[in-house]
Amino acid sequence: MLIPCEILIEDSPVIIYASRNGKPDKVLRLLKPFLEKFSEERKTSGEFTDTPECLAAQVIVRFGFEICEDDFSNLKVGTRHFPEVAYLYHIDQQLTITIWQPTADYHRDPSLGLTACKPAEYD
Repeated sequence: MLIPCEILIEDSPVIIYASRNGKPDKVLRLLKPFLEKFSEERKTSGEFTDTPECLAAQVIVRFGFEICEDDFSNLKVGTRHFPEVAYLYHIDQQLTITIWQPTADYHRDPSLGLTACKPAEYD
């Protein structure tokens, strides 16, 4: 099953798109431990400048490697939303993940972004 998703990072224009494996159980199982490690590394190094940019780069490299399962044609990075996504994962400055699902308005006009999404309902 494909289940495309996007990952959005607060204060970053980058939209990370994966064309499959976007169900919350899969994404959260991979993303939560990654964010914990990212947070620990930032605290250990004492480096807090450019956090959104650093997080975006590391999500692409580290998380992207896990979610793609050796087929990197599954991963894209850009600044536009895709109409076919099933879930959008927003990571805020505190590294909290909020899961959103697109509405019909989003599917018609994905440029509306999170304003055309609702909080996700998932098992």
